[in-house]
Formats: sequence, C-alpha cells, structure tokens
Amino acid sequence: MGRLIVEQVVTVDGYASDAEGGIAFFEAVEGLEATDVDQLHMLEDVDAMLLGRVTYEMFAAYWPTADPADDAVAEPIARLAKHVVTSTLADAPWGDAGSIEMHRGDGVAAARAIADATPGGVIVWGSLTLADDLLRAGAVDELRLRIVPVLIGAGRSFTPPDLGERRLELDHAVTHPSGHVTLHYRLR
Repeated sequence: MGRLIVEQVVTVDGYASDAEGGIAFFEAVEGLEATDVDQLHMLEDVDAMLLGRVTYEMFAAYWPTADPADDAVAEPIARLAKHVVTSTLADAPWGDAGSIEMHRGDGVAAARAIADATPGGVIVWGSLTLADDLLRAGAVDELRLRIVPVLIGAGRSFTPPDLGERRLELDHAVTHPSGHVTLHYRLR
C-alpha cells in the first residue's frame, strides 16, 4: 500500500494562492529550481500523482512537453501514473501520452483506492479542494510544504478553515540558499 503525500507551495505567511486565487507569488520568486534536488529525492519513492481539475489543467499545459534538460523533475513526472479527480472534464489528455485516468465522485475514496493499488507514494500537488478533503478525512500520510520567501498578507490557506487541530511529526527540513525551505511532515 502506498503513502498519500500532499505537497503545497506556500508563502511564509501560509498562503497557497493569493486573494484572487492566483499563484503569481510562486512564479515571481527566483530560485525555486534550487529545490529540484530535494524534489528529485522525494520522487524516487513516488509512483503516482493525483490532481484536482484546476491543478491538472495547469500541469497538462506544461509538463507533457517539458524538457528534462531545462526542468530536472520533468523525467520523474513523465514516468508517474497520472490521475485526476473531476466532475466536469469529459477527458483528460496528457500530451502525446494520451489521456490520464479520471476519477469521478468522492476524491477521498479515489485517493485511498489509488494508494491501496500503488506500491510507492502517491503525490497530490496543489489541488487545494482535493487536499482539503483529504486532510479533513485524515487520509494524508505525509505533508510537504515548499515555502517561498515572500509575504502576501492575504489569500487561500493550504488547509481548510474547519480542519481543527492535527499533530504533525517533522521528518526533515531542507533549507536552500535561495531562501526557500522545504518541510516534510508525517501525520500522526
């Protein structure tokens, strides 16, 4: 059985998107590629990715044609089994690789079924609505926060407001010369 890993890129003040739902803070910060070594290490034990519709659409617009010479995580992402939870998409193309597997209905049930069928980790990147549901259900095994060195003052937290208290155990932290920090937690 695989582990369910949620990873969010967040500001120092804990926001995963700005007040309008955008991620310009993420794109504007220099040096995020410095975290690629840590990402590559984490992806060694990941066999599948699960995305919500919005994050899938962002990923599908970039990753199928990303050049590994320009983006170190392109190759590991290319090899992962890909899944999307959606109630609106008619299909989910992924470049020349065809379509990825779509799951309708309960995202938590889909995530658990994928994790049960996957020997390694299942990574959920972004996908805030899906991640909210997974956190509420206690389905997340690991939480990775990639913190970018910026404050935005307002926006969408990476956790749902009704989550309540959840205890975390720090597995490891990685600091980068660019000012980025990656925190890797295990949920108890």
